[in-house]
Amino acid sequence: MSWIDIGHIDDIPLRGARVVKTPVGCIALFRTAENEVFAASDRCPHKGGPLSEGIVHGQSVTCPLHNWVFDLNSGQAQGADEGQIATYPVQLDGDRILLDSTSLGQRSAA
Repeated sequence: MSWIDIGHIDDIPLRGARVVKTPVGCIALFRTAENEVFAASDRCPHKGGPLSEGIVHGQSVTCPLHNWVFDLNSGQAQGADEGQIATYPVQLDGDRILLDSTSLGQRSAA
């Protein structure tokens, strides 16, 4: 993996998200109440809702348009909903957020 620094953890509010533009489209960075950070597609597969505007709870995010819930670890929709969002390797180095640039080159553009 090849890690790129994309910002400070405080750039993302607790239980919130921020969007970064990448070669594969917009990726949402989610921060949980426990200071965990996840990276996933910003578009809900159901109606294209902006997941970065959804509600972060635990290790999940709820789409703001139709309440679909996605596991931020796997990208899989939870409950009765079917669908999946792309997830990307991310890690913290101190207070810096690192995104795996190799994974960005292995996916087709959004």
